[in-house]
Amino acid sequence: MGAALLLLGGCAQSNYTWGWHVVSPFDARGLTNVQFLLNGVFSTISVALVSITLSVLLGLIFALPALSSNRYLLFLNRAYVELFRAVPMLVLILWVYYGVPVLTGLQLSVFVAGVIALALCDSAFEAEIFRAGLQSVEEGQREAADALGLSYADKLRFVVLPQAVRRVLPPLGNQFVYMLKASSLLSVIGYSELTRRANELVVVEYRPLEIYSLLVLEYLVLILLASFGVRRLERHLARSDRSAGRS
Repeated sequence: MGAALLLLGGCAQSNYTWGWHVVSPFDARGLTNVQFLLNGVFSTISVALVSITLSVLLGLIFALPALSSNRYLLFLNRAYVELFRAVPMLVLILWVYYGVPVLTGLQLSVFVAGVIALALCDSAFEAEIFRAGLQSVEEGQREAADALGLSYADKLRFVVLPQAVRRVLPPLGNQFVYMLKASSLLSVIGYSELTRRANELVVVEYRPLEIYSLLVLEYLVLILLASFGVRRLERHLARSDRSAGRS
C-alpha cells in the first residue's frame, strides 16, 4: 500500500513532498513511530473483546422476551432494540463518557465508558441475531422437549439455545470484526487505541498522509486476520453439520 501511494504520489500533479521515513522501520525515528503505533493494537483488541462479550450477553438477555407471547415482554424487546439501534455509536460514546458521571456521580475511565457504549449499541444487533437464531429452531424440537416434561428453562438450556448458538456463531464473529473497526471511535474520548495514537503522532510529525496510511494498513491486517478466523469457523461448522447429517 505504501509503495502504491508513493508511486501515485510521484505521478500526481502536486508539490507534496513525501516523507515515508517517519513510518519506516529502517529509520531510527520511523521505527520508534511504528512501535508507538503498534502499541495501540492490544488496546484495540482488548476493548473489542470485552465489548463484544458484554454485548453478546446483553443481546441474548433481551432476545429472550421476543419469544414470549406476553405483549409487555415483546414491548421490552422492541423498545431496547429500536432505542440502541437508532442512536449513533459516536453520540452514545460521548453521552456515556460525559453524561453518566453527571447523573450518577461515578467517574468512568475511558476504557469502561467505551466498553459500555460499544456494548449497548452492538447488543441491539446481537439481540436481533439471537432472536433469528432462536426462532429458527424447529417447532418439533420444542414439542419434543415439552413431551419430555422439560421446564421452560431446561428447554432453553438443553434444546433451543445449543442449536441457536451454533447457528448464530458466524454472524457473531462478523460482529466482532465490526467491533474492531468501531473501537476507533473511542479516540474522541482519549482512549489510546490505534487511531488515537495515530492522531497524536500526526500532531508531532505533521505527516498525516503517511501516518494514516500506516493506520489503514494496521486495521487491514487486523480485520483480515479476524475475517480469516470467522471463515475458518464457518467452514468448521459446515463440515460438522454435514458429518452430523450423514450420521
